[in-house]
Amino acid sequence: MRVVLTWRDKAEQCIYDLAFKPDGTQLILAAGNRLLVYDTSDGTLLQPLKGHKDTVYCVAYAKDGKRFASGSADKSVIIWTSKLEGILKYTHSDSIQCVSYNPVTHQLASCSSNDFGLWSPEQKSVSKHKSSSKITCCSWTNDGQYLALGMFNGVISIRNKNGEEKVKIERPGGSLSPIWSICWNPSREEHNDILAVADWGQKLSFYQLSGKQIGKDRSLNFDPCCVSYFTKGEYILLGGSDKQVSLFTKDGVRLGTVGEQNSWVWTCKVKPDTNYVVVGCQDGTISFYQLIFSTVHGLYKDRYAYRDSMTDVIVQHLITDQKVRIKCKELVKKIAIYKHRLAIQLPEKILIYELYSDDSSDMRYRVKEKIVRKFECNLLVVCADHIILCQEKRLQCLSFSGVKEREWQMESLIRYIKVIGGPPGREGLLVGLKNGQILKIFVDNLFAIVLLKQATAVRCLDMSASRNKLAVVDENDTCLVYDIYTKELLFQEPNANSVAWNTQCEDMLCFSGGGYLNIKASTFPVHQQKLQGFVVGYNGSKIFCLHVFSMSAVEVPQSAPMYQYLDRKLFKEAYQIACLGVTDTDWRELAMEALEGLEFETAKKAFTRVQDLRYLELINSIEERKKRGESNNDLFLADVFSYQGKFHEAAKLYKRSGHENLALDMYTDLRMFEYAKDFLGSGDPKETKMLITKQADWARNINEPKAAVEMYISAGEHLKAIEISGDHGWVDTLIDIARKLDKAEREPLLMCAHYFKKLDNPGYAAETYLKIGDLKSLIQLHVETQRWDEAFTLGEKHPEFKDDIYVPYAHWLAENDRFEEAQKAFHKAGRKGEAVRVLEQLTHNSVVESRFNDAACYYWMLSMQCLDIAQDPAQKDVMLSKFHHFQHLAELYHGYHAIQRYTELVPLCYRCSTNNPLLNNLGNVCINCRQPFVFSASSYEVLHLVEFYLEEGITDEEAVSLIDLEAPRHKHENKWQEITSNNSQTLRLDETMDSMGDDPFTAKLSFEQGGSEFVPVVVSRSVLRSMSRRDVLIKRWPPPLKWQYFRSLLPDASITMCPSCFQMFHSEDYELLVLQHTCCPYCRRRVDDPSP
Repeated sequence: MRVVLTWRDKAEQCIYDLAFKPDGTQLILAAGNRLLVYDTSDGTLLQPLKGHKDTVYCVAYAKDGKRFASGSADKSVIIWTSKLEGILKYTHSDSIQCVSYNPVTHQLASCSSNDFGLWSPEQKSVSKHKSSSKITCCSWTNDGQYLALGMFNGVISIRNKNGEEKVKIERPGGSLSPIWSICWNPSREEHNDILAVADWGQKLSFYQLSGKQIGKDRSLNFDPCCVSYFTKGEYILLGGSDKQVSLFTKDGVRLGTVGEQNSWVWTCKVKPDTNYVVVGCQDGTISFYQLIFSTVHGLYKDRYAYRDSMTDVIVQHLITDQKVRIKCKELVKKIAIYKHRLAIQLPEKILIYELYSDDSSDMRYRVKEKIVRKFECNLLVVCADHIILCQEKRLQCLSFSGVKEREWQMESLIRYIKVIGGPPGREGLLVGLKNGQILKIFVDNLFAIVLLKQATAVRCLDMSASRNKLAVVDENDTCLVYDIYTKELLFQEPNANSVAWNTQCEDMLCFSGGGYLNIKASTFPVHQQKLQGFVVGYNGSKIFCLHVFSMSAVEVPQSAPMYQYLDRKLFKEAYQIACLGVTDTDWRELAMEALEGLEFETAKKAFTRVQDLRYLELINSIEERKKRGESNNDLFLADVFSYQGKFHEAAKLYKRSGHENLALDMYTDLRMFEYAKDFLGSGDPKETKMLITKQADWARNINEPKAAVEMYISAGEHLKAIEISGDHGWVDTLIDIARKLDKAEREPLLMCAHYFKKLDNPGYAAETYLKIGDLKSLIQLHVETQRWDEAFTLGEKHPEFKDDIYVPYAHWLAENDRFEEAQKAFHKAGRKGEAVRVLEQLTHNSVVESRFNDAACYYWMLSMQCLDIAQDPAQKDVMLSKFHHFQHLAELYHGYHAIQRYTELVPLCYRCSTNNPLLNNLGNVCINCRQPFVFSASSYEVLHLVEFYLEEGITDEEAVSLIDLEAPRHKHENKWQEITSNNSQTLRLDETMDSMGDDPFTAKLSFEQGGSEFVPVVVSRSVLRSMSRRDVLIKRWPPPLKWQYFRSLLPDASITMCPSCFQMFHSEDYELLVLQHTCCPYCRRRVDDPSP
């Protein structure tokens, strides 16, 4: 810390108090019975203010700068404006000792010998409060909530804004230790309000707002008259009977003297937000000082140690930005750091610290040694086992125990010293002197080695990583670089204030000056960028810069020097620079340049850095070819250019190296066909065709099919042209191709015909098949397109294709329900078996559908077919037997057709098989068995259902489970019997053929003939078990109704029951009605309704 007197003046009377205007432009002093107003910039007395009749003891400025107040022994308080006009005056009953403005509300506290008053502009009167003792000093908290009063009886009273006492602090000395000055710490960073208290028991103490003391009392050895804080609360000023102002830390550690005076110091204050201090004394002297806090620090590689708050040391790791604080609790005078050592000089001792471990990231330090002696030195350096003290021209080497081992006396003042490494105990020191001499000293050697002597004084020094070059900054701000061995000046650069070599690269250094950072590689021009501060280190791509009091690591891309090396094709050196730190773009540029320069090793490393596998494969392939004996650099470079997209340059190199075919392949692969034509051999048709084909492939891939087709046709690739044309439906193009093709080119013509068929152009397909003489395919075409007349015409000319025509024709007729024609077609094709099967199917359908007239006709046709087949002797007997049988059936069905028309509407009882009259007096029951009819709810035909009931004791659930067992069904045999007499043939239903005992339910249908009472069908468990679930319908009525059970007597005729209304229908009728109306025809329940 350095103290500079800015100005001084002397008043005629004692200066009891002073106050700065908040903007720092004016200073108000209490001198005698006047106020003196000074300009702080030069100490000019602006104006004396008269208003008090007696000595002015105190003065205070409001935080907003609008007004200030003064208190006097004349018992009055005067409020003044910033324009130095008095606007208000009020009095107390005794002399005014102190005044203070609330920093928030601007409420004024004025204290006298026996009371204190609180006044604000909005109040009409001053509210006063009695005091038990004389109030000597007062101070408001930062938030303006509390006012601390220091009293002559050693008591501190903390009051709220209304004057009510909240905390009372009684000092141990009592009235023997009057409180003479108090001040709250203005720092906003402190968690608690801290009050500094100075008393005439010669103690400095600190208290919290709660009244709790912080730490112990600190002895002052003088009577303090004033205490005040710096603006941010980091330091304290104290003055008093010792006739000087002392600087303390905020914790009360004395740091030094601000200014010695000739009389007691009654007041001292800090100019707001500056390091300027004003002091007022008993003899009327006013002194204005500037405090200059010098930077105390040390740097070794990426560790930076610096002083903080004057008593602490912070070690910062510049790469990881980790910080560790070492609290020394005394003024730190010097700091030195080297590898794992840290030396701190305090006023009465030197502390040597070491790291806990060798880990490069370890930040934990512990005390290794203490040298308890007071040393005076300008510079301090620490080595592995020694400390070096520099004082003017002398260097002293001390062991860690404080024993002086060596001393060197220089010719001139030492301006710079730096440890440049070496074995422990034998480190080298680089020393620069004011006379321009530069020396190297080893700590274990008494003799200094003169490296060189220059004409100007040394300001800064650094040695390159290999110790071959020396950089010097002289007093003329010039950076000079020397070769240490030849003493030759290699180059010099202006505007430098500090210099540093790159620790990882021999030829790179940087220097700062004039607001710029300058980076120089080898002898290349300097690269500049803006930077404030001093360069103190250069490691890889990081430059360590000290700006004011902070050290920062600046990441500087090494692009500029790298490109300087690249311009000179110095690829290996450029790679070394790039390793220090460049962007990915720079790495790629280096890789490309090295590749073009055929420096494959450097290129491989650079491409590996950017992870470009494509170029790495190229380099590997070139290296493999070199191993096999290839040595044509033009060919290698051509491959490189082609990879880089420099195709024309690559083609020229291919041609120059005699590999025109490679240029042709390259342009062809790139679809640059116009350029490829320049490299075709002397009209070789093969190469031309290959080129056109590749061009067509490319056109096809880029979705230009028209161009591709034309190219394929010109190249003779007809199949590909036909495929593209067919896929795009270009019939005209296909016709042109098909008509131009020779009939011997069967495969492309067949493909044309295939696409003609696919594109629904059978005429052109037929033309194509005729061209190649493929009659089988032509007939197949006619069949597929159902052009039967053309097919029949061909069939007449070529009987061998008869089957290929008539069989598909018959199938087509059958699929279109033209069964009679289909049967004739099968017969014509000679497929008699299939013709008979068609007839049998037609006959069966007619019988099932009750079309008995049609059935008679088809049976006759069947008999005639059998008669035709009977021509074969091997089948004669069987076929004649079938002929007579079918004839008989034809006559039978023909006769039955007439009978059936008249019995169709007669209701039939399915229980007793009795035909009932249409008009029945008994109602809807059988006239014979009294069984109720079950009608279809749509057509009202009688359904083939019989209702049955459960035996006593059988529940509905049990009945359903028994029915679900699904007993095996018996195969139904033909119950019709043919009876032939002399003059007639009779067909009757023989019910005796199916034994009544086969179906237990059928046996239950028996009843007493002619009875007048209805006998219901009651079934047992065994009968239920014998039933099939498909034959039973159940109306599941909700309680109290009982479920109803119905058995279908014609299982093959399906019946559907609506699950909602339980109405029954013929299934076909129900499905038709549901399709028409989407609901049940009876209850109208929708089919998509999930509810029952």
